[in-house]
Amino acid sequence: MTTSERSRPSELECITRSAEETRALARRLAPQLRPGDVVLLVGELGAGKTTFVRGLAEGLGLDPGRVSSPTFVLIQEYEREGAPSLYHVDAYRVRDPCELLEVGLEEYFERPGITVIEWGDKVRELVPPGAIEIRFEVLEDDRRRIRVRRLQRPT
Repeated sequence: MTTSERSRPSELECITRSAEETRALARRLAPQLRPGDVVLLVGELGAGKTTFVRGLAEGLGLDPGRVSSPTFVLIQEYEREGAPSLYHVDAYRVRDPCELLEVGLEEYFERPGITVIEWGDKVRELVPPGAIEIRFEVLEDDRRRIRVRRLQRPT
């Protein structure tokens, strides 16, 4: 799956060579997520953010076929009895982060599910300390460099 992989308790870097490898990485990370976790996905258009969310859904026992970019509705909820809920937020069209506060973003942080925010760099100041940031960098030949790190908690 990777040409390079570096792992520490709070950091991981991988190179994926296809959409399926990106989904497989997300499936592998999903069991490490806990209810209340907030995940920020950062990367350019077409970098693989929604593909990654499909892999997370599958890894959490949810139907990945239901996952689509919530660009026009802002937040989509994926739930199934016996599986953690996945709250999928898309900040692409958000001009002001407060728009997401108006639709109740902070309430999702308190719910017993995992909140994933595409274009998370636009709303970083709204998320709780200890959120997880996943950065997607498009390389040549359909490869992606994906970096996972837990954002520092204030001291």
